[in-house]
Amino acid sequence: MKITTAFTIAAIGIFGASCQTSVKTSQNHSATGSEKEFIQIFDGKTFNGWECDTSFWTISNGVIKGWETQQHQLKQNSFLIYTRTQPSDFELKAEYRISERGNSGIQYRSEKVDGIPYALKGYQADIDGANVYTGQNYEERGRGFLARRGEIASLPTDGKPIITGSLGNSDSLKNLIRKNDWNEIHLVVKGFHMKHYINGALMSEAIDNDTVNRKSSGLIGFQLHVAPAMTIEFRNIRLKQ
Repeated sequence: MKITTAFTIAAIGIFGASCQTSVKTSQNHSATGSEKEFIQIFDGKTFNGWECDTSFWTISNGVIKGWETQQHQLKQNSFLIYTRTQPSDFELKAEYRISERGNSGIQYRSEKVDGIPYALKGYQADIDGANVYTGQNYEERGRGFLARRGEIASLPTDGKPIITGSLGNSDSLKNLIRKNDWNEIHLVVKGFHMKHYINGALMSEAIDNDTVNRKSSGLIGFQLHVAPAMTIEFRNIRLKQ
């Protein structure tokens, strides 16, 4: 999730280009693949296979926690980065719990930012405690809002997202997301087609036809956003390639 000014500019562009042509009515459907095809990529005890600023990320009882307080704050968004692979086509599942004022997300097909430790740029499945943005597709340090919750979007080369269909009302989808509790996020990324699910409901769908800016592979990372105070927790992180 990003700052309000970026949201305002991008939202105007997206709504200006909107043209809804279809509606998907079935939300609670599972994506492809059986659970046995996924592998655990967090061992529940250590940061083996990951890198991060351990003054902001800790592990306890099988849970990774990113945290900030008023006395211990980030100056830049910081990521817990998975280093063992840079997948192209994949599915990722994880359980998350976020504080009410928290701001986070799962980065994918991303790359490191020169000169800024633990920073990434690329596609992001947004997560926030107020569930204003949770489920949408946002490009960190890039094109901004690609597909908001409830949208099916086509991304043209050097143009604003074109809304081609609906997955349902954003507020109705929001009601499927539990506040102050554990939720499961599921990303399905095949070719340049990206789907974000929360608790089995498809929240956003983007098809990236931008041949200049799209990415075909890259790093996975979990975001801790600059905030006065917040926590974000992840567990049961599984990957299928």
